[in-house]
Amino acid sequence: EEETTQTFWGCIFWLAVITVFISFLSDYLVDAIEGAAEGLGIPVAFISVIILPIVGNAAEHASAVIFAIKNKMDISLGVAIGSSTQIALLVIPFCILLGWAMGQPLDLNLHVFETTTFILTVITVSFVVQDGQANWLKGLTLILAYCILAASFFFHRDNTLVSQDATKWVDSASLNSARQIINMVPKPVPIH
Repeated sequence: EEETTQTFWGCIFWLAVITVFISFLSDYLVDAIEGAAEGLGIPVAFISVIILPIVGNAAEHASAVIFAIKNKMDISLGVAIGSSTQIALLVIPFCILLGWAMGQPLDLNLHVFETTTFILTVITVSFVVQDGQANWLKGLTLILAYCILAASFFFHRDNTLVSQDATKWVDSASLNSARQIINMVPKPVPIH
């Protein structure tokens, strides 16, 4: 039998210290995302929806794969789907309530693109896991769906960002072509 080296309150203390440390790192990460996106020429949505979850949940992904290799699919699905459920049902509503309490109003106003991808993701995962069995074709389906989702977030441009400065998002040749097309449209003649 293993001997305990920490007391209950010692564990609570270290948990609090690590939580504060991670909160500072998270704040730094959030501040760096926009600069990194601009410097690399990658959309912020792609970094925040695709890259950060892969990196941030690497240990969780590894444990899900290890359990799947050991043929413990119920645990593997619980790890994989449990995290998404926890974020959707606990973390996001808690952050919204906390934001309101801090005077930073947040809402769940997802735009059409994000809402559509969310609904299609839920439907795809539901169809794949509904019978409780797994095979290579279902795995390939999920991997390809994720690649399509990643590509769609990479190429999707938010209209509010484009309207702020179109030259950042559109190359100069396309911008000049658009200007020429606009100039070819006949101007309306005022009726007197």
